Amino acid sequence: MLALEPLVEGVLLKRYKRFLADVALADGQVVTVHCANTGPMTGVLHPGGRVRLRHAPSPTRKLAWTWEQAETTGADGAPVWVGINTALPNRLVRATIEAGCLEPWLGPIAAIRAEVPYGEGRRSRIDLLLSPGPDPDGAPPADPRPIYVEVKNTTWSEGDLALFPDTVTERGQKHLLELAALLPTARAVLLPCLSRADVSRFAPGDTADPRYGELFRQALAAGVEVLPCIFEFSGEAVHWLGLASVLERQPT
Repeated sequence: MLALEPLVEGVLLKRYKRFLADVALADGQVVTVHCANTGPMTGVLHPGGRVRLRHAPSPTRKLAWTWEQAETTGADGAPVWVGINTALPNRLVRATIEAGCLEPWLGPIAAIRAEVPYGEGRRSRIDLLLSPGPDPDGAPPADPRPIYVEVKNTTWSEGDLALFPDTVTERGQKHLLELAALLPTARAVLLPCLSRADVSRFAPGDTADPRYGELFRQALAAGVEVLPCIFEFSGEAVHWLGLASVLERQPT
């Protein structure tokens, strides 16, 4: 579980210029908020819908409000809250690893480093670099290779199927190539952060970015591991629910 700072509910009026949105609060005040999600937010962008904001005024910030969550209709027809702040998933995943939730798949972890340069010319930065730790009985790690983890916030879904990406992402394509290039001297893990509790499966968003889908399947074949983590969002905390199953392609 990751506890959240107190959030304030409001109603989304509009989103514009990618980074901005206007939200009406319960007292009638309309505030302009920062939207950290620069993508199309397919399926979760609903003017007139409920949203949750974080209020953090600071002399170093242009806007005191940040859009954190959006309410949408879930796979079962009931409302579900979706985490839309792309700055949060790395914290969520790190907390999940530190809590030992992913140990059955990753093994014991001794150390975690963030934003470590890697790739061609070391011009990219991996979200998390994990150092394997000893087994519970003190034996050396069964697999001593470093573990490179690339985190992708995922909010688009079709029923219970989570999909990434929801638009063409050359950066995401590049990350798949760089992950595959790490093999076999390191473990390479793509970790989709499924920021909604109504999904149970994950697939690449072929209809949004066919090239990403091709590279995803090539990465799987090369040995890149995919661990889609499902998270449930409330106004007070985020809870890890487990892993989704992985499909190689988006059903047609």
